[in-house]
Amino acid sequence: MTDTKRKGIYLLPNLLTTGGLFSGFYAIVSAMNGHFEAAAVAIFVAMLFDGLDGRVARMTNTQSEFGAEYDSMSDMVSFGIAPALVAYTWGLTELGKLGWLAAFVYVAGAALRLARFNTQIGIADKRYFQGLASPAAAALVAGLVWVGVEYEAVGTDYGVIVAFVTAAAGLLMVSNFKYNSFKEVNWQGKVPFVALLLVMLVFVIVATQPSLVLFIAFLLYAVAGPINTFRSVDKVKLEHVVGDADEQVDAEFGPEDKAKTDKE
Repeated sequence: MTDTKRKGIYLLPNLLTTGGLFSGFYAIVSAMNGHFEAAAVAIFVAMLFDGLDGRVARMTNTQSEFGAEYDSMSDMVSFGIAPALVAYTWGLTELGKLGWLAAFVYVAGAALRLARFNTQIGIADKRYFQGLASPAAAALVAGLVWVGVEYEAVGTDYGVIVAFVTAAAGLLMVSNFKYNSFKEVNWQGKVPFVALLLVMLVFVIVATQPSLVLFIAFLLYAVAGPINTFRSVDKVKLEHVVGDADEQVDAEFGPEDKAKTDKE
């Protein structure tokens, strides 16, 4: 007799995913109650949970299709809906249609980014992200709100800037700009002792002004994508910015389908 697999879900990685989902929901509730700093911090906490759940699942060999789907749903709440609503309630309410359209562009960009990422698992270059990752986009928007609250700025007075950053983050998510994924970093390898000192220095710098430092860091990361893309090509084409590149389209077809389309 063959042993049947036990039905159920893995607790630890899905528990971490639930923590990220809770953080995103808490950010929405906090923003609705006017606690914008807590809302922004909650989104960064959701980023920590998002980074841990997948890593823990791989380390403990507890990956599952359910966990992958649950993680995508959690990401949509924490990095799609939550940042858009936080930005809207803080600085976009007085812009009328322009305000909620900017927020919707972000939400739509996050949804499309997550859908595209899920369909490219196994065929995409792991060294790079195609488009700005949704956690980084969420950090950019949440960081802007956090900095504004920290310096006692009235969000509606800078509504145009908030709308631009929010919409730009949404568009960068669906772009073809290449962003370093840092997945090739060997976290288990040995490093010089000075590397530990540099890590400590980073923590000290972040601790001095966490909102400003994190916002600047993710702003530079968002800008790095277009710079990396334009530096790596001789001539910039539309497919380098948006749309489907030839190799990405071909990857969706098998050899027989590709031969058929070539004949047509």
